Amino acid sequence: MESVKFPSGPIDIAGNLHLPADFDPAGSYAAIITVHPGGGVKEQTAGLYASKFAEQGFVALAYDASHQGESGGEPHFLEDPGARVEDVRAAVDYLQSLGYIDAERVGVFGICAGGGYSVAATKTDHRIKALATVSGIDIGSSYRRGWLGTDPDSAAVPTLDAVAGQRTAEAQGAEPAYIPYVPAQPDENTPRDLVEASDYYLTPRAQHPNAQNKKLFTKSISKIFGFDAFHLVEDLLTQPVLIIAGSEAGSLWASAGLYSRVRSPKRFVVVDGATHMDFYDVPKYVERAVTEATPFFQENLAARN
Repeated sequence: MESVKFPSGPIDIAGNLHLPADFDPAGSYAAIITVHPGGGVKEQTAGLYASKFAEQGFVALAYDASHQGESGGEPHFLEDPGARVEDVRAAVDYLQSLGYIDAERVGVFGICAGGGYSVAATKTDHRIKALATVSGIDIGSSYRRGWLGTDPDSAAVPTLDAVAGQRTAEAQGAEPAYIPYVPAQPDENTPRDLVEASDYYLTPRAQHPNAQNKKLFTKSISKIFGFDAFHLVEDLLTQPVLIIAGSEAGSLWASAGLYSRVRSPKRFVVVDGATHMDFYDVPKYVERAVTEATPFFQENLAARN
C-alpha cells in the first residue's frame, strides 16, 4: 500500500493505493476506486475492500472525501454530495495519470452513501466502465424519507426549517452546530442497521480517530436534502452495474429501487440473512461481496486488443 495525494479541484485528497502482491510498474492494470460511506474514512471498510481487490490483481484506491479524514477542504466535517461526486471523478483523473493503469479499465465500488455517490459519478463520467455497490443508498432519499424509506419527501421540511433557524443564528455569531452520522446512544426506536452502525463506528470494532461521527448541521443538511443520486439513471447510466445488498437490511429498498430503474446490463444480488452493516467488516459477508464483484470487474474491465 502507498499513501498518495491527488487534487479534487482546489482540495488535496489523501488516499491509499493498494497494489497487487506481484505488482510490476511496467505492467498495465485495471483499477477499482472504493468509495467510503458517509462519515467513514479510507482506513475502514473502503480500505478493507481495496485490499481485497488488490489481492485479486487489481490496483485499488481508497481515499478520504473532501472536507473529511486526512483530506483538505474547509470547513472540515462537511458532507457535500456535490464534492463527493467530484471526488470520484478526480480519483479517475488520478488513476488515469499513472503509467501502469489502463485508462480504459477503471471501475468503481461504492459502500452505503458511497454507493449513491458512485452511481451519480458513473452516470455522468463514462470513463468509468463498471459500477458495483454494496449496501448502497442515495443519501438524499435516505435523509428525506428516513432510514426505512417509509416517509414522504416532504417529511424533510421541519428539518429544513430548523436548518434555516440555525443558519440565521450562525450568521449572527452563534457557534456552528454539528450532528452525528450514527446515534451515539441507540434506543429501542433506533433501526437495527443504525444500532449496528453505532457499534461499528464508535467502538474498537472499527473506530478511527479521523472518523469523528460529526458533520456540520446547516451546511451539510441543506446540501444532502436537495441531492438525488439516482436522478436520470434510466437514461444516463449505460455501464454495467452490480448491486449487492442484504435481505435483512433496512436500506434494501434503496438498492431495489436503483435496480428497478437501471436499464443497462445489471445484476442484483440479495444475500440471505445479511444486514446493511454486515458488508462493512463481517468476514463471511465481505468475502461474499468480493466473490460477486471480482468476476464482474474482471469481465467488464478486461483488456481490449
